[in-house]
Amino acid sequence: MVLSLPDGEHRLSREAATALRDDLTAALTGCREFVRTAGEHRPDGSYVVSRRGADSAGNAKQFRDFRTITALYERLPEQFDASAVGVAAGDDAVSGSRRHLLVRHFAEHPAFDCELVAEQPLTAEKTPSDDGQTRATVAAPTD
Repeated sequence: MVLSLPDGEHRLSREAATALRDDLTAALTGCREFVRTAGEHRPDGSYVVSRRGADSAGNAKQFRDFRTITALYERLPEQFDASAVGVAAGDDAVSGSRRHLLVRHFAEHPAFDCELVAEQPLTAEKTPSDDGQTRATVAAPTD
């Protein structure tokens, strides 16, 4: 196999190409657990938010990719609860328990500048980033 890079072409044996593929897959996939939620970057590019330690699909919400969940976050108001998550999700319907899961995940994941401000009802508030803007960034799978 010939790999073309800016510094030239590199020839790889089948074994080296397989090892490179496996290393790239490992770098682009994986699960990170937080206090109550977990986020998993899957090999097909999708991103799944789940309750930490849960093993049923009823405790998870799958997104096409991480950009999709980032876009959902950006549509949320400065202060939001589970109901606002449902409204912002629009056609990508999110059930009641998964809405609460997403509020917690936004507060726990470092890519989203927000924090929980109330437990009853569960409410999060966006916080300004270093440059004064409130925004999410696409996180690497290890984030």
